[in-house]
Amino acid sequence: MTKTKNKKEDIIDLKPEKVTEEQLKKIQDQVNRMNNFQIEVGIIETRKHALLHQIGSIQQEISETQEELEKEYGSADVNIQTGEIKYPENGEVDKKD
Repeated sequence: MTKTKNKKEDIIDLKPEKVTEEQLKKIQDQVNRMNNFQIEVGIIETRKHALLHQIGSIQQEISETQEELEKEYGSADVNIQTGEIKYPENGEVDKKD
């Protein structure tokens, strides 16, 4: 029986190790622009969150004012242009005194 040895030959790898400077700069620019846009979206979302809280506060104020109007006039249905109170069709006013 004969033993054979596998010989490893040195293979020269001709694959490039790096991208070109131009390609690298292009990729870096794209990634930087993406990061900047993502930061801006985060800032906008934070502002949106704050605005939604302010809207919630105003809605609460409106609700309290409607309760006051309902208690005083029996209706909270007010034309915000003229101040005219719109009473229910049946004419019954349910004042909460």
